[in-house]
Amino acid sequence: MPMSAIGAELAPATVRIMPSHRGFTLIELTVVLALVAVLLAVAPMALQRYREAADYRDTVRAMTAGLTGARQAAIAGGRPTAFSVDLAARQYGIDGRPARELPDGVVVRATVADNALANNVARIRFFPGGNATGGSIEIIRASGVGVRLRTDWLDGRVSLEELLP
Repeated sequence: MPMSAIGAELAPATVRIMPSHRGFTLIELTVVLALVAVLLAVAPMALQRYREAADYRDTVRAMTAGLTGARQAAIAGGRPTAFSVDLAARQYGIDGRPARELPDGVVVRATVADNALANNVARIRFFPGGNATGGSIEIIRASGVGVRLRTDWLDGRVSLEELLP
């Protein structure tokens, strides 16, 4: 083996010390703060839309369950039971039970038998035979999208149909 090759193998390696960079540059900090500011500006609007959608879904479920519950209570109890929507006070529920509040972002319209709408309270009565006075309740979001809960007068069944804006 030539001497120059041996010397190259045994020669000490040169070590370079690189300066370490710690911390962030001003540009990096500015970009991060700008992103945080955008997120904080957008978050309240997104949360508001989420809250309105949740209130709408909760109202639809609760009204559907209330109408169905009133029908079942009339059949099981052997006496008429009414489901009421107080349009002025923005409350709804089965008569004789605690009423629920309507959320602010939800519009409710009711079409019921002529004698069932008194003092701005829409009332659908269910009878022990399963039949009802009939009517419909529309639940509408601020965007105009909504549903109509129909109560059939003959068999008292509740159906749901979507409304288009």
